[in-house]
Amino acid sequence: MSGSYNSFSVAQQQIREAAAILGLDDAATQLLLWPQREFQFTMPVRMDNGQVKVFHGYRIQYNSARGPAKGGIRFHPGETVDTIRALACWMACKTAVLDLPLGGGKGGVICDPKTMSAREIESLARAYIRAAAPYLGHDKDIPAPDMYTNPQIMAWMMDEYETITQGHHPGVLTDKPTQMGGSEGRRDATARGGVIVVREACKWLGVDPTGTFAIQGFGNAGQRVSLLHSRILGGGKLVAACDSRGGILNPDGLNPKELVTYKLKKGTVSGFPGSQSIPRDSVLEMDVDVLYPAAMENAITEDNAPNIRAKIVCELANGPTSPEADAILQKRGIHVIPDLLASAGGVTVSYFEMVQNSNSFFWDEKTVNGLLDEKITKAYRTLQEAIREKMVHPRLAATLVGVARMAEACSLRGWV
Repeated sequence: MSGSYNSFSVAQQQIREAAAILGLDDAATQLLLWPQREFQFTMPVRMDNGQVKVFHGYRIQYNSARGPAKGGIRFHPGETVDTIRALACWMACKTAVLDLPLGGGKGGVICDPKTMSAREIESLARAYIRAAAPYLGHDKDIPAPDMYTNPQIMAWMMDEYETITQGHHPGVLTDKPTQMGGSEGRRDATARGGVIVVREACKWLGVDPTGTFAIQGFGNAGQRVSLLHSRILGGGKLVAACDSRGGILNPDGLNPKELVTYKLKKGTVSGFPGSQSIPRDSVLEMDVDVLYPAAMENAITEDNAPNIRAKIVCELANGPTSPEADAILQKRGIHVIPDLLASAGGVTVSYFEMVQNSNSFFWDEKTVNGLLDEKITKAYRTLQEAIREKMVHPRLAATLVGVARMAEACSLRGWV
C-alpha cells in the first residue's frame, strides 16, 4: 500500500457520500462515521527462547444498533488501528447489506505469525482473549478468523474464554473446528458467496459464465474460489493467479485442483508446472471475463485501473479498490461487485453457525450452502434495485443499503 493510503479515511468517505444521498442529519452521520467502542491491549507472551515479548492488539466494535458486533481477528505485522477501524466499519455495512441481525467489529494483533512457532501463536491467542474477554460474548461481540488466523486459533481462543468464564460458550467465536461447534460449509463460504454473486452478475450483464477468470491472491479464499468457480457457474477457465511471491499464466488454463495442491506443498504458485512466470501485479490486468482480487487492501488504484480488462471484478478482499480507481472502472463500464457483498459469504455462514450453536442443532453442508445461496442472491437483487433507483455504481449502492439500514436502527433506538 502507498504511504498516503488510509483505509479508514476511505471508509469514512464512503459513509459521508451515502449519508448525503440519503439525507441523513449531521448527528446520524457523525454516529456512523466513528466506532462506538475501541479497545487496545498490551500482551506479554513468553517466547520459545525464554524471553518475554510484548505484543499490541486491538478490538473495535463499530456499531451495534442492529445486533452484537461481528468480525475477524488478524495477526499481521503491518496492522494499524485505522485499518481495523475501516474493516470494522465495512463489516457493519456488510452485515446490514445481508440483513443479518449483527453489527460490525474487527480485531488485530501486530505480529508476524510466519516467524512464530505454534506454541507461541497459541500463547498469543490466549493472551488476546484474556485481555478482550470482558468485551466479548454471543450477545456482545463475536470474533472469527481473518488474515493469518484459522479454526485452530479459534479453538484455543474459545477454550481460553471458557476457562475464564467457567462455562460452555461455543457461540462466542465462529469458524471453529466442526468438532467444537463449527458449521459445515464455513471454510469455503467466503469464496462460495463470491462465486454466487458472479453467477447472478453474469445473468444480469449477459456475460458468459463459462469464460475465463484470474485470481489475485491465492490464499484461503483464492484457492477455494479456484475450485468453486467452474462448479457453480457450469464451466470456466482459470488462466492466471498470483500470491505474494509471484504470478503465473497459462492461456490454455490452469488446473485448479493441481494448483491448490502445489500451493499447499510449496507455499507459492510460482513454478507451477505448465505455467509461465509473470509479474505478480500483472494478474490484475489480464484480459478475462472475471477478476477476483483476493489479497490486500488498495490493490486496484488509479495507476492500474486504466489497465483493468475484466468485465466483472469480484472483490473477495476487503477494500481492494481505491475510490479513484472506482471512478475509473465505473467510467469504463467494468462491473465491480463490492466487497460489502462479494466477500459476505463468510459472515453469513458465521451467523448460521451462531444460530446452530444457540440451538445445539446442526445442519448438513447442503442445507448451509442452500441458505447461503438464498441470502446472497437476495442481497444482490437488492443491490440491483438500489443501482437502478439511485443511478449509482455498485459500491455506492451497497453502501447506501447498509448505511440506510444502520441509520434506521439507530433512529428506532432513539440514539439520533
